[in-house]
Amino acid sequence: MQILLIGGSPADRSRTQILLEHSADWLSHRGAKTLTWRATDIPAEVLLHAQFSHPTIAQFREDVAQADGIIIATPVYKAAYTGILKALIDLLPERAFAHKVVLPLMTAGSSNHLLALDFTLKPLVAALKAEEIISGVYTCDQQIHYGDATHPARIDEDVKTRLHDNLEAFHQALKRRPLQQQAVA
Repeated sequence: MQILLIGGSPADRSRTQILLEHSADWLSHRGAKTLTWRATDIPAEVLLHAQFSHPTIAQFREDVAQADGIIIATPVYKAAYTGILKALIDLLPERAFAHKVVLPLMTAGSSNHLLALDFTLKPLVAALKAEEIISGVYTCDQQIHYGDATHPARIDEDVKTRLHDNLEAFHQALKRRPLQQQAVA
């Protein structure tokens, strides 16, 4: 089981990345292979000029194609996903998420944009033709705490519970996929 985690934060250190790292660890403990791409892994010039043929974009597209499942995470900017995430997603083919299970995650400064998950990120995932979209997790910044030299990053228990429930649903959906594909064949 190959899982691709896509981070849409423009910051090197972000709460969104903490959620992705926690998710990757959770899935790794269940035997999944994980690979993380952050939007900042792509040179800005490549994104801004939509250089489809750039080797980094070719590798990203290949990793998306090879993934069984995708976790896509972004902070909320202007009541939606980040522009850097949109620039990255725009370099994918129209059906890039076809035959994939997708779990969307969003972080925000407050609960004011709670609907951004349902009205911006999920439609973006649906536009890429995801086979199944798990309900997703929206969390506020004060529920995710940065670590330091003496303390690891920490996620509040209520968020961790919701995240684990969604990760379990994601994992179960991925485990069902081969059975569904065999039944169709």
